[in-house]
Amino acid sequence: MKAYTNYSLYILLLLILVMGACRSTNRLKENESLITKLEINGIENTFSDQAYSYVSLDIRPNAPLNLWIYNTFNPNGRKTLGEAPRILDSSLVEVSRLQLEKFLKTKGFLNAKVNSDIKIHKKRAKVIFNAQQNEKFDFRNITFDIKDSSIKDLYLSKRKIFTHIREGKRFDEDSIAYERDQIYLLMKKNGYYEFVRPYVRAKIDTNLNSHQADVEIQILNPGDSTHQKYYLDNTYLRIQPTNANLANVKPDTLRVDSQYKFFDYSKFFKPEKLTNYIFLSHGNEYNISDVELTTQRLFDLNVFKSITVDFTKKKDQLNTLVGLVDMIPLKKKSNRIDGEYTFNSSITGVNAGFTYQNKNTFGGAEVFEVKFRGGFQFDKNLSGNLNDRLLSSDYQIGASLNFPRLITPFNIPSNSKNAVPRTRIAVNYQIYNLRESYLRRVLGTTLTYDWAETKYKSHSITPVSIQYVQGRISRDLQEYLESQGNSFFLATLRSQLVASSSYTYTYNLSRLTSLSNFTFFNGTLEVGGNTAALVSNVIAKNRNDLGNTILGVPYYQFVRLEGDMRFYKGFGGERQLVTRINPGVGYYYGNMPSLPFDKQFFAGGSSGIRAWQARTLGPGNYNRSSLESDSVRLRLRNLDQLGDIKFEGNVEYRFKILNDFFGSKVKGATFVDFGNIWRLKDNPDFPGSQFQFKRLWSQMAIGTGFGLRFDVSFFVFRLDAGLKLKDPQFSGSDQWIGKYYFDRQAKRAFKNRYAITNNPDRYSTTQIQFGIGMPF
Repeated sequence: MKAYTNYSLYILLLLILVMGACRSTNRLKENESLITKLEINGIENTFSDQAYSYVSLDIRPNAPLNLWIYNTFNPNGRKTLGEAPRILDSSLVEVSRLQLEKFLKTKGFLNAKVNSDIKIHKKRAKVIFNAQQNEKFDFRNITFDIKDSSIKDLYLSKRKIFTHIREGKRFDEDSIAYERDQIYLLMKKNGYYEFVRPYVRAKIDTNLNSHQADVEIQILNPGDSTHQKYYLDNTYLRIQPTNANLANVKPDTLRVDSQYKFFDYSKFFKPEKLTNYIFLSHGNEYNISDVELTTQRLFDLNVFKSITVDFTKKKDQLNTLVGLVDMIPLKKKSNRIDGEYTFNSSITGVNAGFTYQNKNTFGGAEVFEVKFRGGFQFDKNLSGNLNDRLLSSDYQIGASLNFPRLITPFNIPSNSKNAVPRTRIAVNYQIYNLRESYLRRVLGTTLTYDWAETKYKSHSITPVSIQYVQGRISRDLQEYLESQGNSFFLATLRSQLVASSSYTYTYNLSRLTSLSNFTFFNGTLEVGGNTAALVSNVIAKNRNDLGNTILGVPYYQFVRLEGDMRFYKGFGGERQLVTRINPGVGYYYGNMPSLPFDKQFFAGGSSGIRAWQARTLGPGNYNRSSLESDSVRLRLRNLDQLGDIKFEGNVEYRFKILNDFFGSKVKGATFVDFGNIWRLKDNPDFPGSQFQFKRLWSQMAIGTGFGLRFDVSFFVFRLDAGLKLKDPQFSGSDQWIGKYYFDRQAKRAFKNRYAITNNPDRYSTTQIQFGIGMPF
């Protein structure tokens, strides 16, 4: 797809938005005005965003894009797309004024006053709220009226951990509400099953002269009696059939550990394998956290669609609870078909996949999965029919078995409180064919263990990862590489053995969907080839022209380290700024003169520097025009732009555009991406590719752009448009590609020159990226 972007597009977009507002005013009746501006003055920055939410939505200005969409696609005024024009309503202005005044009083400004003003010019209205906060009130005396001594002792012993009500601090009704919620949770976590929120009250006495407030926390008793603690008895667990009536099915029954009795109407499960995820233990105090934890862990198994936990009082022991856990399983077998279409300049691609899952293979929530995937890339600049234009094909099949527990030779206690531990065994096979150049077959297997240390810290160890690669280079390409003495490609594209182990640490993964302020980190260390080298030394050494071999193929020795650090900053209203740094380095030693093909870094793509297609950026200042001929460039496409060092950075601002667009939320993003890949050592076959600090700026790529995210609850469909600003494959001022957005004639001449020097490659200043899920 060829994209044409220049300055006139930005002017056109601005005109569209202005026309959207003008069209709205033209449709107004004589006594109507469109709200185009809202101001709230006199409120300190701490509360400004929150105060804005107290203004009625119907008197907040439209987002220009939403208004344009409404006017463009709703000619008859029916609200189906976008936002209807916000028409001035003086009654709503008054309601909002009172709400703002009330809000300030809840924040401790009990004498606050808010005035409103409306200014109208040419049917466009500006609404202004001017606030006078006046003196703030502080908490003074904090006292307690709690009749039940056990409740009082528990509350006072834990209060310092959570309270926001302290003498001398600003009076805030939200702090009082928070205190009530925390008292409720504290009691529910300590055996008080029947405790409810209305038992907690706050009596407030304000002294208007001293601007202080006295607060008395009251916890009432249930009638004339004290609060009763409850303890757990046995628990009954019922696994219902997916689609059947309980009355027509006789369940399998089993008692486990004498305290859990299972009734399995589905007859799919081995109940004893589920007890690690039940935290309701006989004799323990009732604790709402254990109830929530049981529900969450059972959901995390990904085999149940509905889980409820309830209790009844035991008839002969009124302070004892009998638990009932009701579970409705998902369908045991499922399949999914997915696909994607990619394009960049002359290259287009199609990928399709089929996935089969058995969600309960051995009755213990094990997931067996088989995936088939096939893809093709076409180059429209090649002559002939569709088959003649085929650039590459890629077929993959893989199978995996996922156990919700750690399966090791040693007896490791299974701790499911923070997350479900998992053991994954996988095997895969791939056939990749690059037109008339290279055929690659890969057979691999991995064993991985995942577990959580805490709610926010998780670990993953892959002790075994083995790949046997059979690579075949076409005779013409091999003769060319040998004539050039290109040991890199001769090693990378030939048959090889890659055996490694890796460790990954992740921090704050569970917070990625939140809009709060936090830092995310993911780091992976991988070491490969040492065991293969040891085996090679023990048995008789065999060599070929590349190095020592095992089973007739050379092995790699390497260390690879990659990190991903992100900083999330929320601004309220689903606005968020994300800053990301993604460095990586690989070091090869011993047997082979490079990293394995799959362990090398590449730049570009939908989750990297988005103005470039994956594997089309770098390394360093490398330009593919340095390759000997058009045919060599064609044959090495997607193979030569790899590196040993990677550094990428992204800055992305995210915001909401539409609440409802054909059933999905629409969010927008603007971003700047920068970085590149490099080689550790100088290589004459890749001029300018070596990493050097003094050339770091000239080797840095920069792109910018904007994107849309369509949130349909279960996943996010993403569309990003990346614009190249600085391309390191060129030199000097020619690197600044952004200048061509303002000069159409120079842009055309530049692309024509590139088509000659880099044929069959074509240059595109823009790149469209499709993706599922957020880029990071």
